[in-house]
Amino acid sequence: MKKLIYTLILVFAFNSLCAQVIYEEFDSQKLGEIRQIKIQLPRGYDSDDKNYPLFIVLDGDYMFEVVAGNVDYYSYWEDMPDAIVVGINQIEKRYDDCMYSEQNSLPIESGASFFEFISMELIPHMISNYRTENFRVAVGHGETANFINYYLLKGDPLFQGYVAISPDLATDITTYLTERLTAIKDKKIFYYLATSSNDNKSIFKKTEALNKNIENIDNKEILYNYDKFDGPTHYSLPAHAIPKALESIFYVFQPISKEEYSDKILKLQSSPVEYLQEKYKTIYDLFGIDKQILINDFKAISAAIEKKEEFQYYEDLSKLARKAYPDSLLGHYYLGRFYEETGEPKKAMRTYQSAYILDEIAGITKDEMLERADTIKADFGY
Repeated sequence: MKKLIYTLILVFAFNSLCAQVIYEEFDSQKLGEIRQIKIQLPRGYDSDDKNYPLFIVLDGDYMFEVVAGNVDYYSYWEDMPDAIVVGINQIEKRYDDCMYSEQNSLPIESGASFFEFISMELIPHMISNYRTENFRVAVGHGETANFINYYLLKGDPLFQGYVAISPDLATDITTYLTERLTAIKDKKIFYYLATSSNDNKSIFKKTEALNKNIENIDNKEILYNYDKFDGPTHYSLPAHAIPKALESIFYVFQPISKEEYSDKILKLQSSPVEYLQEKYKTIYDLFGIDKQILINDFKAISAAIEKKEEFQYYEDLSKLARKAYPDSLLGHYYLGRFYEETGEPKKAMRTYQSAYILDEIAGITKDEMLERADTIKADFGY
């Protein structure tokens, strides 16, 4: 009996630590058939009550594992939020699913049914049965990379992110997309496009033309990234493009990098603390995630304050730190630095001393706090 209990505990712990993959048989009225889907839930899904962004991956029979593996990897390192990934198997159905009219390049017949299957059945199913956020990303390759664009043409786009890898574009889709991306207002749209020097010649030519059109669009609501890889074939391209797509879509979610620090933060004419607050507000607005400010990001802002000698900003940074890490030394350290550099050494000394009961964090130790207090005491004779 004890062995059984230990086994169950181990299984539960393993499931909590690893992403879970579920295989479902989806009985679709729109398609008139049962379609296989794969669902990857994030690590710890069963042990929390959070909602997650949703990825819908077409060509799930071979694309699901590429996307799911990268999503799990990037979220593990906090370079993107945990997310739910759904793959739609399209073996022997791909041509029918992607059918469009030769007259206007829009879905018809089985293609229209597949369009409605995703929008009217699959996504409502995921919303009803899984904890999803409103932020959704569509991923396609070849014909399916063309197909995901149809959701962008709707009045209120079903997806906020589009990953189009080596798209086999319908005749009129470049014109439709250019007009639509130009006209979108009041909603951020992430669009990632990729091809390769070794791609199918026709696909490469059309993708390059689409890229030129999108690059000329002046619309701050469109967050666009394009990659032209050197070497991969049409079929190996997804393995190269998916990591780049995730990095581009979730750039703001990632910790402050050396490039962001040097190219943006050090060049600010305004408060770096406000920059930090805006970064995390953007994460919430885009992804619906109230992310705790990372220690790495506090350290980056602190380094900028020290380098530019703008010590007045330490007061606001201390308020943020006390809210994010109330039991740690961080907030008191920043407040002490504020008092120390703005002509109030006695307040600085008392702030450092009072932090002794708090937890050490980010390389800031209790001994360092006491040493700072003792140095001020000796210098000013308190």
